[in-house]
Amino acid sequence: MRRATSRTTRHGVAALVVVPLSTLLVALSPAESVAASDELSLSVLSGRPDMVTAGDTVLRIDVPGEVPLRAVTVWLNGEEITEEFAADGSAGTLTGYVSGLSDGRNHMVATVSGQENLRAELSLTNHPAEGPVFSGPQQKPFLCETADFQLPVIGGTLGEPLDENCSVETRVDYFYRTTDGAFAPWPDDTADYPEDLAATITSQGERVPYIVRMETGTANRGVYQLTVLHDPLEEPEPSPVTPPSAWNGRVFYTLGGGCVNGWYRQGDTTGGVTDDFLLGRGYGMMSSSLNVYGANCADVTAAETAMMVKERFVERHGPIEHTIGFGCSGGSYQAHQIVDNYPGIFDGIIVGCSFPEVTFSTVNFITDAWLLHEYFTGSEIAWTQEQKRAVTGFLRYETAPNVAVGARRIDPTAYCDMVPAEQRYHPKTNPRGVRCGVYDHAVNVYGRDPETGFARRPLDNVGVQYGLAALNDGAITVEQFLDLNARVGGFDHDANIVDERTEADPVAIRAGYRTGRLTNGGGGLATVPIIDYRAYQDDSPNGDIHVRYHTFSMRERLREANGSAANQVSLLEDDRYGGFSTRSPLLRSAIVHMDNWLTNMDTTGPAPFSVEDIARAKPPGLREGCNSRDENPVFVAQRLDRNPVSECEKWYPSASFPREVAGEDVAADVVKCQLKPVDPADYEVSLGEDQWRRLLATFPDGVCDYSQPGVEQQPPMGTWLRYPVEEAQQVSVVSDQRTDW
Repeated sequence: MRRATSRTTRHGVAALVVVPLSTLLVALSPAESVAASDELSLSVLSGRPDMVTAGDTVLRIDVPGEVPLRAVTVWLNGEEITEEFAADGSAGTLTGYVSGLSDGRNHMVATVSGQENLRAELSLTNHPAEGPVFSGPQQKPFLCETADFQLPVIGGTLGEPLDENCSVETRVDYFYRTTDGAFAPWPDDTADYPEDLAATITSQGERVPYIVRMETGTANRGVYQLTVLHDPLEEPEPSPVTPPSAWNGRVFYTLGGGCVNGWYRQGDTTGGVTDDFLLGRGYGMMSSSLNVYGANCADVTAAETAMMVKERFVERHGPIEHTIGFGCSGGSYQAHQIVDNYPGIFDGIIVGCSFPEVTFSTVNFITDAWLLHEYFTGSEIAWTQEQKRAVTGFLRYETAPNVAVGARRIDPTAYCDMVPAEQRYHPKTNPRGVRCGVYDHAVNVYGRDPETGFARRPLDNVGVQYGLAALNDGAITVEQFLDLNARVGGFDHDANIVDERTEADPVAIRAGYRTGRLTNGGGGLATVPIIDYRAYQDDSPNGDIHVRYHTFSMRERLREANGSAANQVSLLEDDRYGGFSTRSPLLRSAIVHMDNWLTNMDTTGPAPFSVEDIARAKPPGLREGCNSRDENPVFVAQRLDRNPVSECEKWYPSASFPREVAGEDVAADVVKCQLKPVDPADYEVSLGEDQWRRLLATFPDGVCDYSQPGVEQQPPMGTWLRYPVEEAQQVSVVSDQRTDW
């Protein structure tokens, strides 16, 4: 269901803007409420009322039809602010950009003159512009990088920060598309259009001058950027009641990749806000340096930042029809987890080179590869390249040494140059120093080990029988299998490889499941459409981390959590356009289809949507499948399901990973396996008496039983959680409801 409101175009003609009704009914914390729909009501258009930031917000007052809009009076903390609200008689609403909120609780009241029974109240909780809101205490030290942040198109940097929170003055720049197909800075103080200004046709069919407004500022200690088509010569300054006329109401939130080096720093780039295909079709774009995992490899902070930046966009340009999360690799980590754990920030996601999350599905497979590669390198037993490949499960063995480099993200010293040398951790010279890496970066989630003071670590390989399927298939010998598992080892708390297997902290395991750090798929991901686009890289000659099985991991988790994965569509092609580029016609079609998909959903009723609702709204032209690998690719529509006889599987083998070879399911959602006694029935080969004794000595407590759930495996306790926690059961639940903006 939607509600139509009016806006003025640059030609002064009133045009209808269709706004989802769900944007008016923001989910509140349990202690808050609004009046019934046939009464006077107050709602927040720019976010959650309990998570307002930077002292400002956009509010809407819905007024009963028989009440004149001029009879409504609005108060903030006892001060009248009625003049801040613009009336829309056709919609029966008042919309206002309200600033001057105090940190903490604020009280909004709307009344109607002469009608005491018509009164609406709303509590707003404001948080500082520099954060935090729900991510917990912020990291210190923190490297400001405004002086290294290069402004796209415009050139130059943001200069030195204004304060310890890395703040800069908010600035607005304009650039335009030239007739030569490039972006150029908008001329200073011009009253005329440049001669080489190009026009563009938006997704709404409007032909408009291709001029882009770009805002740059800071929020949550990160640098954010917003871009949207806007004509500064013909239109007023954008506002929540005068949005740019060429903007199609949709926004893409770009999410950058990486992970190593992603801590204790602001970042010097965003996920990108200058994509020609998106801007030229009238989409808004937004991103932040803290939504680049190479600067911030933590999904909770990424979610918090995305919420705050989206709030800025609405405050500048007006309500958003729908927001699409858009990113590859580390961007896919963010997209999956932001949607699942903080639903409502994104209404749909398009992910590329995807993983379910970093700390489990990714870290487990790359640290296993690290252990295996180190073992093979030092083994006194001969191994052929094919035997090594069979143990890893990868399509090419070269993937193992390739990803082993990135596996050092668990090392507290490997990627720590952003921390001053004298403050860095060293086990002997500075044992209480700053530790880097994925676990220390997530200390607000996992808590600290009281004995070491280090972040608790949910890393485990106890009982894992590396190479089990390769043994049973006859690809490796019993002697190789026994030696491998006896010597493969694990990691100590400083990520040194040691003889003992790695044992996870049980509190960290529980927190990983209960807080959604292992992406469950049954939270917000059950209520949004998902397009998983993959530019295939499994067969890269030098190996690659972006292996295809991760798409199936996410699909299986969706199926397990929701009974169906019908809201996920997978698209596959070769890597001729790069990992995630809108130069790809297949990715461009995914963008158009996602927009149509969400538009179809908007007509079916208010959110949240079920998997069945989403599947019914899918555009007929959006079909799962792959492009052929020849010079002129042909799309083949078929289910991508690892079926070895299908064309897509023959062209793009999905291969495997070390723990699937060891017996785990493709869902890859077991942090620590349940153990069972070593059983002769599990082996398709005969073991001699001495070999059997050696196997029992390697696994004295038993081996993984993947027919059972993992240790502490359970669904998340809710969404919109606040941090920090010492144990997962102490996490406070803000709201289990979807938040729709």
